[in-house]
Amino acid sequence: MASPTPASLRDLYVPPSNTWSFIPPALAQDNSSSAVNPPVSGPSSSNQWSTRTAPNPLFELSSSLTGDDSGLDIASLAKELLAALLLQYATNAIAQPWEVGKTLLQVQWVPRDTGDLPLEGSGAEVIDDEAELSDSSNENDSYFADPTAEKPPKPPRPADEHGYIIRQSVLEEGTQPEYVIPVGSADGTWGMMKRLAGFRAEGWLALWKGLLTTAVHNALTSALQPLVYSVLQSVFSPFSPSLSSLGSTSVLLPVASQVLTGFILSPLDLIRTRLIVQSSVPRHRTYSGPLDALRQILAQEGGVRGIYLHPHLLIPTLLDCTLHALVPLTLPGLVAAHVGLGAHISPETHPVQWNIAELLGGIAGSLVLLPFETVRRRLQVQTRGSARPPKACVEIRPAPYNGMVDAFWHILTEERSDLPLKPHRRRRRRSEGAKGKARESGAAHREDDGAEESESWLRHSGIGQLYRGLGMRVGASVLVFVLALVGSPEDSNGGWAEL
Repeated sequence: MASPTPASLRDLYVPPSNTWSFIPPALAQDNSSSAVNPPVSGPSSSNQWSTRTAPNPLFELSSSLTGDDSGLDIASLAKELLAALLLQYATNAIAQPWEVGKTLLQVQWVPRDTGDLPLEGSGAEVIDDEAELSDSSNENDSYFADPTAEKPPKPPRPADEHGYIIRQSVLEEGTQPEYVIPVGSADGTWGMMKRLAGFRAEGWLALWKGLLTTAVHNALTSALQPLVYSVLQSVFSPFSPSLSSLGSTSVLLPVASQVLTGFILSPLDLIRTRLIVQSSVPRHRTYSGPLDALRQILAQEGGVRGIYLHPHLLIPTLLDCTLHALVPLTLPGLVAAHVGLGAHISPETHPVQWNIAELLGGIAGSLVLLPFETVRRRLQVQTRGSARPPKACVEIRPAPYNGMVDAFWHILTEERSDLPLKPHRRRRRRSEGAKGKARESGAAHREDDGAEESESWLRHSGIGQLYRGLGMRVGASVLVFVLALVGSPEDSNGGWAEL
């Protein structure tokens, strides 16, 4: 008996399912098989949610779950961790030469009264300009002179109680230590890098001094700062929920977390500065490595309390870390509001304007940060307690600074900024036998030299010493700006912000 034909096919039509399915495939099959009246299967949909973790595009590594659900794949996780560490170390190795050159420029002491710098290869010879400019010759005087007469001996140079000649100027080659780079031979970070690589006692490997300590410091900072921030959020959220809310514009907790992280890791920063500044000559080297530096500092400079709470280390650390955390969070918005880019711009709504504001804010921030960073580096080089001063590869101030204010004052008042120092000839006035024309010409030349010397105001100010490395910071900000325009916002820094 034939079944009756339905009056309409509308009740038999089942539309295909195009919605997302978050049920695992195995569970979906079990549910469909246990159903009494399963619906008519429509066309297969491509919008099924897969429980398999997508592989990581970096080195084709993945932290996916194992097939038997026994836990994480330890081998793949270890490979990913090793790859991330190698990538971080390579990034630090690229930026380390610039960091070394900037640090050496910041700690280099360039006194104002350096004396005359003789020409290369001229030795200590004093050139008589009046003899060169005189129309008359002194041949007659030398003809009638007694050849057997002894010349008056040169006055002896002052010496200390051990018989060593006292160094009267940082430019004297005869009394300059073999491991010290001559003062004023480099005016910028790139110039210091070339001078360090070409210096006999250092070499190009010296550009990577303190690399391991820098890599460990940066890795611990990246890992510790989010943890400290989470702890601060959990502590202060019961008292002030607005501080820990995700949408809050308060910068108190981010700044506090970075300052606390910088304080905890400040011994690593101290060790890195000492390793960069010390000489690479084995017999003049003070520390053989970061562990030996930590051991000597703890044993000779007051232990854990001295390395953390000494005023010459604690106050510069807190100020420097606070400014480094506060400036990037506040200056871009202030700059954007004052230069007409908009008072309420954000990276999501106005990416180009925000990148411009970050560039201008980074340049303005460098003008604020560099003086405090320079003073902190100089105070880090100073030893305390019973420790002997390290033998640095650049000139450092023989007398220690008595705090941040004292360091600022002495840098501005006793140092010069007209680097590199230009060599010139030493001149003296003849005592007798010179003609009037020669005397007038020599005086005119001396007046010209004095005018040229007084024209440079940097000769009488140490303001430039507080901004060593400014060109490198501005170049890094421009590079980050270009990368942000041509690439994704997440990968725009690429490690260059560390400069």
